[in-house]
Amino acid sequence: MTAASSQKVARILIVDDHPVMRRGLAQVIGDQPDLTVVAEASSIDEALGMVDEHQPDLMLIDLSLGDGSGIELLRQVREKNAHVRMLVTSMHDETLFAERVLRAGGRGYVHKSAPTETLLEAIRHVLEGGIHLSPAMSSRLLDQVVGGAPVGDRSPVEKLSDRELEVFQMIGEGMITKQIAARLGLSAKTIETYRENIKSKLNLNNAAELTRHAVQWVLEQP
Repeated sequence: MTAASSQKVARILIVDDHPVMRRGLAQVIGDQPDLTVVAEASSIDEALGMVDEHQPDLMLIDLSLGDGSGIELLRQVREKNAHVRMLVTSMHDETLFAERVLRAGGRGYVHKSAPTETLLEAIRHVLEGGIHLSPAMSSRLLDQVVGGAPVGDRSPVEKLSDRELEVFQMIGEGMITKQIAARLGLSAKTIETYRENIKSKLNLNNAAELTRHAVQWVLEQP
């Protein structure tokens, strides 16, 4: 048996709600001799079912999914399938989400604008047990560990919890309280509590200011 034929092929599950993106990722990964895509999913529920069915070595996860946040998927997989490594790829700002991804159980973050070689390097690094972040983000987190992040250098939105940020984004996408509650499987009262917390943390006076601020933030995202 040759070295190439005995090489272990890592099993990858792609989770992204955009079919074109899934197709592109599958092609890039499938061209690698040491990687194979065993399944694709577009939602949290679909992904959880495929984890049990296909037992992937690594999940490549987008943050924005059809039925919720990739952060929530990270948490659920960590609780039920701790052996599965997870890598996030997203268009969202790494400085706002990378640390949240790590806390939720992810092992790295790759911006979707990164070169293909960076993504493949990140996949292999995470499969080997490492953590992948951009050099700038790694330096930022190290600065926080060593001396604490200066308050003035942090975006006010970074004060929000993961769930508050999720609600904030949905407000910015035009969803009302009832729709957000249904999407997250929570009560309208709970969502109103999140709205109040967001207003307080962002120093906003009323619902109109909250909506304007959220819409502007969403529009500024890549």
